[in-house]
Amino acid sequence: MEKTKKTYETTFIVNASLDDPIIDAIIAKVQEQIVRYGGEIITISKWGRKRLAYPIKKKNNGYYTVIEFKAFGSTIQQLEKYYKLDENILRYLTIQLDKKALQAKREIPTELPELEEFPEPFEIEEREPLFDDEEENQ
Repeated sequence: MEKTKKTYETTFIVNASLDDPIIDAIIAKVQEQIVRYGGEIITISKWGRKRLAYPIKKKNNGYYTVIEFKAFGSTIQQLEKYYKLDENILRYLTIQLDKKALQAKREIPTELPELEEFPEPFEIEEREPLFDDEEENQ
């Protein structure tokens, strides 16, 4: 039996044609499934509605959500079973984050650095036509 929890990241796409309260309820249900089977949620990132690269179940848009959590391997089995049963979840992917991935996530800056000065816009100079044809086309 497993004794240590590992860090996982699950990404799932919800049908974007649903209303926001329904989408939030689906996300809450996924969180509930993780906690019910012994998981601890670390972060939740709602990416929002995005256009899909190709239609999935005749849908062109999806609502993306990423949840990072710690759990036992058996939690993943239960979570993916839930994904399969919920018809509003179009796709899902759960991966285990290794030490290198966790280190890389910590090194990503959370805020963009501020520019000290904005670069000056350049002006476009008027030019003379190279050929007489350009004058006629204009």
